[in-house]
Amino acid sequence: MAENKLHYRHAMPFGAEMAPQGGVLFQLWAPTAERVELCLEGDQESGPVIPMPAAENGWYRHHLPEAGPGSRYRFMINGEIRVPDPASRCQAEDVHGPSEVVDPAAFSWPDDGWLGRPWEETVLYELHVGAFTPEGTFKAVEERLDYLAELGVTAIELMPVAAFPGACNWGYDGVLPFAPDRSYGRPEDLKRLVAAAHARHLMVFLDVVYNHFGPEGNYLHLYSAPFFTERHHTPWGAAINYDGPQSRVVRDFFIHNALYWLEEYRLDGLRLDAVHAIRDDSRPDILTELAEAVRSGPGRERQVHLVLENDANQARYLERLEGRPLWYAAQWNDDIHHCFHVLLTGETEGYYADYQEAPAMALGRCLAEGFAFQGEPSVYREGKNRGEPSAGLPATAFVSFLQNHDQIGNRAFGERLTVLAEEKSLRVLTAVALLAPSPPLLFMGEELGTRTPFPFFCAFGPDLQEAVTEGRRREFARFSAFRHADARARIPDPMAADTYLRAKIRWEEGDSEQGLAWRSFYQGLLRLRQRFVVPRLVGMPGHGSRYYLIGQRALLVEWRLGDGSMLRLVANADGKILSAIPEVRGTVFYESEPGLAGRLRHGSIPPWSAAWFLEPDAGSIS
Repeated sequence: MAENKLHYRHAMPFGAEMAPQGGVLFQLWAPTAERVELCLEGDQESGPVIPMPAAENGWYRHHLPEAGPGSRYRFMINGEIRVPDPASRCQAEDVHGPSEVVDPAAFSWPDDGWLGRPWEETVLYELHVGAFTPEGTFKAVEERLDYLAELGVTAIELMPVAAFPGACNWGYDGVLPFAPDRSYGRPEDLKRLVAAAHARHLMVFLDVVYNHFGPEGNYLHLYSAPFFTERHHTPWGAAINYDGPQSRVVRDFFIHNALYWLEEYRLDGLRLDAVHAIRDDSRPDILTELAEAVRSGPGRERQVHLVLENDANQARYLERLEGRPLWYAAQWNDDIHHCFHVLLTGETEGYYADYQEAPAMALGRCLAEGFAFQGEPSVYREGKNRGEPSAGLPATAFVSFLQNHDQIGNRAFGERLTVLAEEKSLRVLTAVALLAPSPPLLFMGEELGTRTPFPFFCAFGPDLQEAVTEGRRREFARFSAFRHADARARIPDPMAADTYLRAKIRWEEGDSEQGLAWRSFYQGLLRLRQRFVVPRLVGMPGHGSRYYLIGQRALLVEWRLGDGSMLRLVANADGKILSAIPEVRGTVFYESEPGLAGRLRHGSIPPWSAAWFLEPDAGSIS
């Protein structure tokens, strides 16, 4: 019996759309162009140049009956320069080359009934497609899905894959947000990866960047100046125009981008990068409008999850309605990372300065209430108040992690915690992160105890190479270790091919005795999470958690779970034994060393240790 197949496409008012009557409808919003022509191209720029008639409000459209899947094209602006389609679905060459027409319905999806997984089951595994495997392709990631499923994660999160200039990039310099980068494979390769993940009951999330375009390959300013505004500024220059004149098309461009990835690629969620850098004074703002479009679109049919990165700690976007996210399921919790990092390494420069005085207390607040900063002044931000109250949200609204691409790669040499911290200490705080109610995130290779760095890398053209290299080194001049030029000169050049190659996971580390031990440790913790924690998370209330400092660097944390049970953690992040520990009720299901629960019941806890307890049908929080 033949297997049923499904076909998905997201119809857009942008780019090249397959026309119902045959052929292709080409569409470009170019309000500041004097004229636009469609250039069909083969291997060379030798195809016909076809005038595109101007329509209303800056649009140019042309239906071409003879075009079809595989046709390559660019737009000629003012008879002077050929540019790719900003809504290109495929770039067979680099971001400066022609775009390719894609028929989304040509890909056959298995009719497997996949409707996603509940957010409460989420354990994220963040990876960079290029650095995750030696091959650096979607297909190579697909070949390691069985390994990830066996590890115990429930979702892979891809760093941005939108087309970027050159052969390698972290992904946050993308300029064609609808086109998977050619270095990873074709659009159908990414779709096969998603389908294969679903077959293994794995969700797939994608990082998307809606706060800026990369510095090379963005041609919008030549013909669509209203895409940007000088009313607001970001670290990358003029902001994207979400709230000024002609902003409706700009907003639609990014809303359609989110819907496109979720519908055409059947992704289970998106992580929106650095939304604190999005400037929008309109109501509803773009974050709210986008989330509502997702909820009323693909979110009606299956479980789709939106996640934020937001340095402003705006709890309002994480609001719940009858226990379900109104807009965003969760936010990456940088606060908890910084607490973990200070406790493990003792580093206090840069943004770690905000956590140096009482890192354990700040960690307790993160575990019990979400953010460490809920409106308090930040030393790192020159005394400005940061954040909004978050204790009313469930712990599931915050993604926890000890490492991610930023927190490793933003270091000068991209060192991981295996290089910076003692193994015993790292294991204890890993158990805290993976067994706490908040959905945890792993960064590729950490489960192997890898020491492979993840430095920043990119591959811009000659005009930007020197500026990027020197700019990277200037970033660290304010740190004591890099005050002298000779120290900064040792910082890896992000433009060097070797920098990218050094970032690739060395899977042979996982076959070593130490690598196998780390992997077994992570697998064991994730099994415990699945057995004792995950089934009790649905319905977890806000204002249902408490934390107590029981030493300068030790904590007792209690969470009221959704089924009425009580989850408790006792952890000591100090190098000395602590006495007079309060009684901890419940059955122990994890202890970092044998006999730890017994010692706790006698009122003491050894250095660098942690234990987890569960009390079903518990009474009120003590």
